[in-house]
Amino acid sequence: MGSVTATAARKDIYNLIASVNENCAPIAITTSKGKGAVLIGEDEWSAIEETLYLNSIPGMASLIVEGMNTPISECVPEDEQEW
Repeated sequence: MGSVTATAARKDIYNLIASVNENCAPIAITTSKGKGAVLIGEDEWSAIEETLYLNSIPGMASLIVEGMNTPISECVPEDEQEW
C-alpha cells in the first residue's frame, strides 16, 4: 500500500481518487499528529461491506466454500431453480 501525506493528498485528491479506483489499491494518508486514514475505491469498499455482511451470517462462510467445491455437474440449472 502506498502512502502520501495529508498535505500532498489535499493538493492531488482528484488524482488519488482516480488512482485507487483504477488500481484497486488503497493509499494511506498520513499525518504528523497521529493516526492517518486509508483511501480506498468505492468498488473495493462495497466488496468489503459485502464480505463483512456474508461473514456475519452464521454458517454462511462454510456454505460458500461447500458451494465452490461442488462440481458444476451436481448443480441445479438456474432455470430449474425454485426461487
